[in-house]
Amino acid sequence: MPRAIEMLREMCEVTAVSPIYETEPVGLRHQPSFWNAAVLIQTNLTASEVKQQIIGPIETKLNRVRQADKNAPRTIDADIVLFNDAVFAYDGGDGRSRPIPDPDLTKFAHVAVPVANLLPDLPHPQTGEPLGALAKRLLDEVVGVYGRSPLKRLLDSDTRPADG
Repeated sequence: MPRAIEMLREMCEVTAVSPIYETEPVGLRHQPSFWNAAVLIQTNLTASEVKQQIIGPIETKLNRVRQADKNAPRTIDADIVLFNDAVFAYDGGDGRSRPIPDPDLTKFAHVAVPVANLLPDLPHPQTGEPLGALAKRLLDEVVGVYGRSPLKRLLDSDTRPADG
């Protein structure tokens, strides 16, 4: 994860990085934990260009191998979750249409919490719910079911270990 963030900084203007969270796997449960973070970038590229010219090359350099099970272990998985306040679909270069905002933002705390760290007051482009409230709601739901948070703050945004 820290290397992916460094590579992003080499390829575009990174304006903010959330803390990195260690999270339990979703779907395929018997595998190592995942690291999740959100990165805010400034670019003149389209979403398709970001996916193809920035994210794709970073995933390739970090040995991302796509498997039939989308929840399988992987070295890196970078997605475009939001693109300003726009609602649209884009082609990531493989012919697959990807929605913006990413539907996982309203489904999973491990997506919503890092994004909300960066933009807590931003309204979700479709629901209007502030991202901070959305993240809190999703986290409260998971804690209500499992009795504990699925996210463990691992590293601060500058990729150094978090204090205490």
